[in-house]
Amino acid sequence: MIEFERRVGFDNEKYLNMQSERIRERISRFGGKLYMEFGGKLFDDFHASRVLPGFEPDSKLRMLLKLRDKAEIVIAVSASALARSKKRGDIGITYGQEVLRLADLFRAAGLYVGSVVVTQYDGQPAADSFISHLQSLGMPAYRHYLIEDYPADVRRIVSEEGFGKNDYIPTTRPLIVVTAPGPSSGKMAACLSQLYQENKRGIKAGYAKFETFPVWNLPLSHPVNLAYEAATADLMDVNMIDPYHLEKYGKTTVNYNRDIEIFPVLEAMFREIYGKSPYSSPTDMGVNMAGMCIVDDDYVSLCSRQEIVRRYFQAACEQKKGRGRDEELRRLQVLMQKSGYGPQDYPAAAAAEAAHGQHGEPAAALELADGTIITGRNKEMMGAASAMLLNALKYIAEIPDEVRLLSPEILRAVQDLKVQHLGNRNPRLHVKEALVVLSVSAAKNEDAARALKALPCLRRCSAHSSVILSEEDAAAFRRLGVNMTCTPQYSENRLYHG
Repeated sequence: MIEFERRVGFDNEKYLNMQSERIRERISRFGGKLYMEFGGKLFDDFHASRVLPGFEPDSKLRMLLKLRDKAEIVIAVSASALARSKKRGDIGITYGQEVLRLADLFRAAGLYVGSVVVTQYDGQPAADSFISHLQSLGMPAYRHYLIEDYPADVRRIVSEEGFGKNDYIPTTRPLIVVTAPGPSSGKMAACLSQLYQENKRGIKAGYAKFETFPVWNLPLSHPVNLAYEAATADLMDVNMIDPYHLEKYGKTTVNYNRDIEIFPVLEAMFREIYGKSPYSSPTDMGVNMAGMCIVDDDYVSLCSRQEIVRRYFQAACEQKKGRGRDEELRRLQVLMQKSGYGPQDYPAAAAAEAAHGQHGEPAAALELADGTIITGRNKEMMGAASAMLLNALKYIAEIPDEVRLLSPEILRAVQDLKVQHLGNRNPRLHVKEALVVLSVSAAKNEDAARALKALPCLRRCSAHSSVILSEEDAAAFRRLGVNMTCTPQYSENRLYHG
């Protein structure tokens, strides 16, 4: 078995220690109680792990575990998202289901989940139903109401007609982490409402914001920050120099447009609640130490440029499927130009396109951790992506190319099931089916067993298909941890692609 030494650009342990210490300092600054708006994903932060190689997807969770005795989690979800049955795109479940999943995951990790708050509530039946469901499960649930003219009318918002109408969320820990299934869930408003409610009760509490990106102490045009813009291209977020920080301290820092635009309103709200604002800029509010932990800027920059290209391919495929927006694709093209890196520079894509051109049929390519490129193309019994996967496993397990890993008898039986009984027109094996046949074959075939043991080596590798993959194949690569992209074209000239 080939042993791969993965290059690292980020010191994860240093990050965990620095980040937890910074949060402790912020808690003490506000007299022992801090509401912290947690941006991004607490679990499965694969974007951060791709652009900051060495950052573990569960780093934020591990950091919180260092503070588990101090931390209480409140999950915010907007009533409008519940009413629309909005889904988390990467795992395909609704925001309501994601709230339940997150609560279970937090609890299993040893963190205390205190409650759920439904924000922007305006009598939506779906929100009422969800709250009833939570209460039936023993989870405290609260309503924060839609406030007219939010965030413009500060006097009204910071009054009994605004935040005063909201349910008060009882909390018992010094660090209240407000997180959510996704963006636009009302986390900030939930924090500010609680500050108002706590102040009414004579309890001193503070607010801070934890966003990994953009990285405030990296240049505006640094690839890491450009990659963040690519990740939020659908939201039209833009990184900007923080003008308030520059004016106050004479230092250039980076923030993003929504925080900069709303800062004057936040400052006014703080003055209404406390009599003065504890912060002079959006950057002041943050507690992000990620920029201090980059140890190989060249590699981090390369990985970030590649992430922009991945986002471009993803958006281009969505547009091909009729689900994308022209403006999002244009923004990603501009970001690629700014980064100086395009699809032609992406090794897996270049190799897949070359193989497709050479053989005149769909092809796929995978870049291993040592830079080796493995390709695969359509065969009679399996698609290009499946062939690429098996070729990669052979290479890693040092199995000769001519060795057959899949039992012919089992292969024929699966194909017969697909075509004769399940109504499939195409007998070629999808990725998941090829892995099932491989695992069954491994019971009697030592080479197949060795190939199976090589699967973990594919995690975090980049791969590309010269045609749009089926949802089934795309999902299989996600589960394997492979960063799969596709050229925005179909393998067949049809209108319907189910």
